[in-house]
Amino acid sequence: MGVKKKKEMQVTVLTICHQDLETLKSFADVEGKNLASLLLRCVQLTDGVSQIHYVKQIVPLLEKVDENGVCDPTIQSCLDILAGIYLSLSLKNPLKKVLASSLNSLPEFFLPEAVHRFTSRLQEELNTTDLYSYRKVIDNISSCMENFNLGRAGVNNLLKNVLHFLQKSLIEIVEENRKCAGNHIIQTQLMNDLLVGIRVSMMLVQKVQDFQGNLWKASNSPIWQNMCGLLSIFTKFLSDDDLLQTVQSTSGLAIILFIKTMFHPSEKIPHLISSVLLHSVDCTSVPEWFMSSCRSLCCGNVSGSAVLFLCQGTLAMLDWQNGSMGRSGEALLLDTAHVLFTLSSQIKEPTLEMFLSRIMASWTNSAIQVLESSSPSLRDSLNGNSSIVGRLLEYVYTHWEHPLDALRHQTKIMFKNLLQMHRLTVEGAGLVPDPFFVKLTECLLRLEWHIKGKYMCLGCLVECIGIEHILAIDKTIPSQILEVMGDQSLVPYASDLLETMFKNHKSHLKSQTAESSWIDQWHETWVSPLLFILCEGNLDQKSYVIDYYLPKLLSYSPESLQYMVKILQTSIDAKTGQEQSFPSLGSCNSRGALGALMACLRIARAHGHLQSATDTWENLVSGARIKQGLIHQHCQVRIDTLGLLCESNRSTEIVSMEEMQWIQFFITYNLNSQSPGVRQQICSLLKKLFCRIQESSQVLYKLEQNKSKHEPEKELTKQHPSVSLQQYKNFMSSICNSLFEALFPGSSYSTRFSALTILGSIAEVFHVPEGRIYTVYQLNHDIDVGRFQALMECFTSTFEDVKMLAFDLLMKLSKTAVHFQDSEKLQGLFQAALALSTSTKPYDCVTASYLLNFLIWQDALPSSLSAYLTQQVACGDGDRPATVVERNTLMVIKCLMENLEEEVYQAENSLLQAAASFPMYGRVHCITGALQKLSLNSLQLVSEWRPVVEKLLLMSYRLSTVVSPVIQSSSPEGLIPMDTDSESASRLQMILNEIQPRDTNDYFNQAKILKEHDSFDMKDLNASVVNIDISTEIKGKEVKTCDVTAQMVLVCCWRSMKEVALLLGTLCQLLPMQPVPESSDGLLTVEQVKEIGDYFKQHLLQSRHRGAFELAYTGFVKLTEVLNRCPNVSLQKLPEQWLWSVLEEIKCSDPSSKLCATRRSAGIPFYIQALLASEPKKGKMDLLKITMKELISLAGPTDDLQSTVPQVHALNILRALFRDTRLGENIIPYVADGAKAAILGFTSPVWAVRNSSTLLFSALITRIFGVKRAKDELSKTNRMTGREFFSRFPELYPFLLKQLETVANAVDSDMGEPNRHPSMFLLLLVLERLYPSPMDGTSSALSMGPFVPFIMRCGHSPVYHSREMAARALVPFVMIDHIPNTIRTLLATLPSCTDQCFRQNHIHGTLLQVFHLLQAYSDSKHRTNSDFQHELTDITVCTKAKLWLAKRQNPCLVTRAVYIDILFLLTCCLNKSVKDNQPVLESLGFWEEVRGIISGSELITGFPCAFKAPGLPQYLESLTRLTIAAVWAAAAKSGERERDVPISFSQLLESAFPEVRSLTLEALLEKFLSAASGLGEKGLPPLLCNMGEKFLLLAMKENHPECFCKILKILHCMDPGEWLPQTEHCVHLTPKEFLIWTMDVASNERSEIQSVALRLASKVISHHMQTCVENRELIAAELKQWVQLVILSCEDHLPTESRLAVVEVLTSTAPLFLTNPHPILELQDTLALWKCVLTLLQSEEQAVRDAATETVTTAMSQENTCQSTERDLTKVGHRPHLHPHSCQLQWAGTAELQLPHSKLHVLSVAVPESLGPLTFTCVSASASLAAAPMMCKSRCKRLRSAGQLRVPSLPSARWMPPSLWPWPWPSCVICSSSGTSWPLDCPSCWDGCWETVMTSWSVWRACIRWKKTTCLKKQKSTFGPRP
Repeated sequence: MGVKKKKEMQVTVLTICHQDLETLKSFADVEGKNLASLLLRCVQLTDGVSQIHYVKQIVPLLEKVDENGVCDPTIQSCLDILAGIYLSLSLKNPLKKVLASSLNSLPEFFLPEAVHRFTSRLQEELNTTDLYSYRKVIDNISSCMENFNLGRAGVNNLLKNVLHFLQKSLIEIVEENRKCAGNHIIQTQLMNDLLVGIRVSMMLVQKVQDFQGNLWKASNSPIWQNMCGLLSIFTKFLSDDDLLQTVQSTSGLAIILFIKTMFHPSEKIPHLISSVLLHSVDCTSVPEWFMSSCRSLCCGNVSGSAVLFLCQGTLAMLDWQNGSMGRSGEALLLDTAHVLFTLSSQIKEPTLEMFLSRIMASWTNSAIQVLESSSPSLRDSLNGNSSIVGRLLEYVYTHWEHPLDALRHQTKIMFKNLLQMHRLTVEGAGLVPDPFFVKLTECLLRLEWHIKGKYMCLGCLVECIGIEHILAIDKTIPSQILEVMGDQSLVPYASDLLETMFKNHKSHLKSQTAESSWIDQWHETWVSPLLFILCEGNLDQKSYVIDYYLPKLLSYSPESLQYMVKILQTSIDAKTGQEQSFPSLGSCNSRGALGALMACLRIARAHGHLQSATDTWENLVSGARIKQGLIHQHCQVRIDTLGLLCESNRSTEIVSMEEMQWIQFFITYNLNSQSPGVRQQICSLLKKLFCRIQESSQVLYKLEQNKSKHEPEKELTKQHPSVSLQQYKNFMSSICNSLFEALFPGSSYSTRFSALTILGSIAEVFHVPEGRIYTVYQLNHDIDVGRFQALMECFTSTFEDVKMLAFDLLMKLSKTAVHFQDSEKLQGLFQAALALSTSTKPYDCVTASYLLNFLIWQDALPSSLSAYLTQQVACGDGDRPATVVERNTLMVIKCLMENLEEEVYQAENSLLQAAASFPMYGRVHCITGALQKLSLNSLQLVSEWRPVVEKLLLMSYRLSTVVSPVIQSSSPEGLIPMDTDSESASRLQMILNEIQPRDTNDYFNQAKILKEHDSFDMKDLNASVVNIDISTEIKGKEVKTCDVTAQMVLVCCWRSMKEVALLLGTLCQLLPMQPVPESSDGLLTVEQVKEIGDYFKQHLLQSRHRGAFELAYTGFVKLTEVLNRCPNVSLQKLPEQWLWSVLEEIKCSDPSSKLCATRRSAGIPFYIQALLASEPKKGKMDLLKITMKELISLAGPTDDLQSTVPQVHALNILRALFRDTRLGENIIPYVADGAKAAILGFTSPVWAVRNSSTLLFSALITRIFGVKRAKDELSKTNRMTGREFFSRFPELYPFLLKQLETVANAVDSDMGEPNRHPSMFLLLLVLERLYPSPMDGTSSALSMGPFVPFIMRCGHSPVYHSREMAARALVPFVMIDHIPNTIRTLLATLPSCTDQCFRQNHIHGTLLQVFHLLQAYSDSKHRTNSDFQHELTDITVCTKAKLWLAKRQNPCLVTRAVYIDILFLLTCCLNKSVKDNQPVLESLGFWEEVRGIISGSELITGFPCAFKAPGLPQYLESLTRLTIAAVWAAAAKSGERERDVPISFSQLLESAFPEVRSLTLEALLEKFLSAASGLGEKGLPPLLCNMGEKFLLLAMKENHPECFCKILKILHCMDPGEWLPQTEHCVHLTPKEFLIWTMDVASNERSEIQSVALRLASKVISHHMQTCVENRELIAAELKQWVQLVILSCEDHLPTESRLAVVEVLTSTAPLFLTNPHPILELQDTLALWKCVLTLLQSEEQAVRDAATETVTTAMSQENTCQSTERDLTKVGHRPHLHPHSCQLQWAGTAELQLPHSKLHVLSVAVPESLGPLTFTCVSASASLAAAPMMCKSRCKRLRSAGQLRVPSLPSARWMPPSLWPWPWPSCVICSSSGTSWPLDCPSCWDGCWETVMTSWSVWRACIRWKKTTCLKKQKSTFGPRP
């Protein structure tokens, strides 16, 4: 049976010393019944679990002994031994707990003796002097205090000794820690010992009864003196920054606990602690013992961290419950809060910030405890309106977006507690109308939904005051939250908030309403928005809602499933009945109701809300719907439907026959999915299904076995278990058959990936059974020679994923699979692998690696390799598998090394020959691959391995020496050394001498000039470079001739370096090291590790090629990680030594240094990154701190040009470190300094410094504001409130302010040439990413107000872009409420028309600021309508005072344009009616002014001839927008039409400027589109009626492409019946001629116009066909031209837009041309259009394929084609028919279909009248053509001999069912002369007698495009129906 065994408990065996063992033997009785015998048998066992059973017998045995037994020496000795056993066991050993539990039940008369014995043993423990044994003693003291009576009594007896031991041990451990500085492993262990020691000291004080009295408090008492000593130690620990912060924080707890225990009277404790926290201790009034123990806390300068930990101790160790400390306790609580507020502005280190947040949350918990019984004054101090609560809320608002999840969680606790605190302060009053809660709710709802803290706080608020009051404010909140669930970062927060809300709402409705009607209201509020999202939302949104929200909703309200299913079923049924409308079924872009239904059912079944799957299919969804979902256009619907079948809450639920059939149906059509995410989900779900089959088969097997014994009460299946088991077996065999058939040669990557992954899951789930466990299916049984060969062929794939999956699958199969191969084939495989390992194609060496590993693990290597072994004795026939693998690996590596050694020798002579003939990286890759698969920590053949490793290292260094000159040259991409003969070999040496020693950074000072004696004949060099023809005889190889390029040499070199680096990293990571040279168990010596480190240092610091040093970095990281875990101290310290060395080299580097200062310092940042990132994160991170300090000092500005190179290096290294995610929050404290260095570096006169500063600044922006995930440059997700920004980086506040002031002062300067201030750009770039928040307080030390005047002055910059940035940056610094006043102030500063002297730059900057502020004000959603209108009215009045800036009085078009933009923005905001129904703008006379501006503008008067001025396009666009707004405003007034407007749309459309025409057309197009879609409220405005004639005229004369395109779009939107009849008298073209003109446009114009013209032509064609039925023959030629136009527009070389247009055209005309029962087109043209559909279904563009499926769906939905009709169509002589579910097009007639290109006769279809249907089966729109079945071989021969058929000889392939054919293919082959046909879907005809055309779709297409003669052209067979 398949019941899994419970994991056995691991128990370490207890042992005793020899003396105790002899004692037990001496006391053991002969019968073995006394206690000594029992213990003796127990200690002699080797199994810890068995010993537990003996220990449990001790007490029952002692209970049989009477009181006199206490004097029995046997029992006394045994109790003594038991005490020793207890103290010898480790803390976590289960035996220790069992023994303690047993001894707790000792009879009372044994207790005194037992305590005595235990005390004496404990005393021996306390006398230990070995420092590394202290931890064991401390653990024993701890365990004695935990539920162990004897232990607690022993500790009480020895309290003085225990305290003395703890004091001594803590002192010695700290001292040892100082001695071991640098040894991370020992220091970590000592820190843990220290931490445990402090905790045990605290435990003693809390649990030992002696501390409850006062006897020990005498100053001469030893206990008191030890307590004072411990308190003194804790005080030192608290201030010792060399200790871990956890040790310091625990010391803070201990100090407060000891003070609480020792200080008398206890009433003064709060005052004492308060004075310590506030640094106000009166030294004369505190006891002497306190001063002597805690002097540093009373008189010294206490650090912020020490005060923080004391606050933690105060809150955790004092009793706050019920206000037991009185008023002094309340005062201490308030003092603690003020201290924490002070610390919050000082502490910026991430770990301390985390401590602070926890302590502040702890403070709110303590405050709640005190408030439950507090004084009125405290209630006043802690209510919602108090300053303390205000400060706490500010802390929450500042940190609720913090990057640390734990810190954000603490802010949630704080906010929840603050609400509870306020409730306690207003207890008795109504909560809901409470002003604090009302204001808080409003403020939270004002915030944008992208703020994560909003969700958390709203959730707490809902729990506190209920959801009904929030819904009363805004009922759409559920929909708003669901809308944001498309953003992955917000999804968890949104779903949690929704869960809190709907639970609260349901509880509220239940309590308010007795009837069941409340559920409808609840569904309407929470379920209806969910269903809308599931049907209509975007892909990400729906996926996240299904994953996060839907399970929570159904888990809380399972009854809602019926409601959801009913709604969705109704929607599907209603929609399906409508002609040409399938939104409910979904499309490629929409799931529709069907997708929503499948998602709901899937979640319900997976969570157990459906009772049984059978009921589901019968009652909730039909089988037809399931099938529809499995092949749905939308991938997620397919996944959800598959999930519905595969997932179940019960792992043993039987899989029904219907489910198995549906799964097979699904696999047929979905293996070739192009989306990696979809493939991953398919494989994962199928694995769940296989697990269900395996688990349920165990149940069925058990039922079958028990059937004969008794009948089960409840049958799990409706049929006999054996039948179900047989169905399972057949199903799995069928699945495997389908999957192996998909692995045919040439199959696509996605098909292979899916098939191999699923097969791997099958092999894993149905593994080879062990013992007698029943397994329903074994993959091994279905593996034959052909399938094994198919798996081996997967190694030839160019995708490594496929190779890896095939290898893993082969490894899971039994070794019998290899026996299909004989020794010769295995030898051939091995030789092939060796050959591939030297291929010049990089992916071939990966194939070689997998092949060799496969042969190694299958023990299938050639016997000749055994010569490489010297230790033959170790490998015999009886070897374990691990030894066999080790032996094989060793042989292969030796073989590879021998070949590599020879090739390196040849490369040393000729690198070019090596690059062309035998690049060496493949051999190294294979060696690394073999090592990675071997367990190197448990090697058997160590003596064989040691010389191999040594030789491998030397070989790596040799290889690296050969290729490094190329990689380390200043330009490795273009270097190609010449070594064809002796002369060029010497020239190579000359080049290497040039590039290596003198490859310096001289470019900082002067250009590099070759010395005269280094020159050589350039003619010879050029002749060599053109074509290097190398003919060199290589030892053991035949002569080769090859052409070498620089790229080949470079690839050989950098890949060799890469593989060497990875090999060395792997060796360090996997091989055991020798701690000492004499050790025999290690393979790597200390010296070898140091050599490897030096190698990495040299190449990381000197390589110039990015590929080389990036991969060297990967290997180096492996080395540094190993070194930091190494117990050898000298190795541990290596990274630190290397770091100091490179930092010194950087500091001393000058222009002559070899360190590369170009290429972003090349490998130097990687080197330092690896050294720092591997530093233990739990330590103090000292290396990071010191390095950052050094780098920031180097990166700062300097006047010394000689230090430019170090500055560049420092900036580049800082950039790399800030980008490194492994450093996490540890790097954040240095962000401010890094930003300063970047901003100041941007002002450097040296370009290299400016460039590096820019890169650093970019990295910092990403680190501060997050990775940019939106197209918008200033996306809300990548911004931060000003308060949060300056709270996290307070040092930047004064720096940015000072820099901004300097820049602003210089910008306003009137002296000399304008200074452009490069740093202004960076300053504004930071400031514009900040935004104001309604939660920001008004009073703060970090107020944003001081920035405002400087930013305003930056708007006067002479640089246009800087003025724009200043305007955007100003917005976040002005509170929303202050924006109107600020706008009015800015407008007042503008000059009047009478002023003589003004600067246009100043005006432009001010106007831009007004515009952006006004835009922000109009976007704010929380303004009440009346306030909003009033403020904007005032702004409008101020704007009118400066209207001259919008008129011709202002000569500058740029400022005129911005002012007009402001006017336009005001019209958008204010053109709404108020109570008196009079528009605000009209009441102000605003439109009059606007009309005046338009009348006087150049739109009316025109421009002078050839007028050109800066800003003209911008001005025209702004003016046109305002004019259009004025026209619509006038048209809105009844009866006025365009009367009061100085210009009409017709005039605008006739403007000479394309900017004006384009904007006007855009506005009109929007109206036409709105009217066409039915979204317009009143249809088309009267203004636009009867404009068809105007647009026709425009279309004929428009020459601007963009405008022409928009005109055609408008015509397409309009009804052709309105304007087509006007063409003749308007543009002098008949409708037919206009159609021809449109098609000519579609043929000749560029893509966008072509697409629109094609749509328009198609619409005109359709109009003609529908309105002129009797005259269709008149446009027959145009119809043919249109068909050809459609065909040409399908070609792959055309843009995607063109092909999408064709899809749209085919979809819209499908009822007319594709599926019409009365065909309009000739058969040839109809088939050509269907060919277009098939071609588009196979497009390489996913969007085109998805859109093309819409055409098929539309064709299938035509009711007139879903009925079998027999009509005699005499005119065209053919009969069409379309089956709705098989997509079969049937024609009778004669036609010729050319596939896939119309110009070449490649394949044709001849359909005689007498034959039946021609069938196209469209399987996969995205698959590639891989196999084209032809015809039976014997019949082919006859036809070939008769000259009727020519079929090329191609490799045979296995038969595939039609469902797996990767493109639409007919059902049989027919000979055109004889009419004989053969079926293609019969497997019996395929057994070895078929020939197959093996080609790919891309080759086919290429052959057709190039018109080459291929085998497909020669083919004379035609395709037809089966007879």
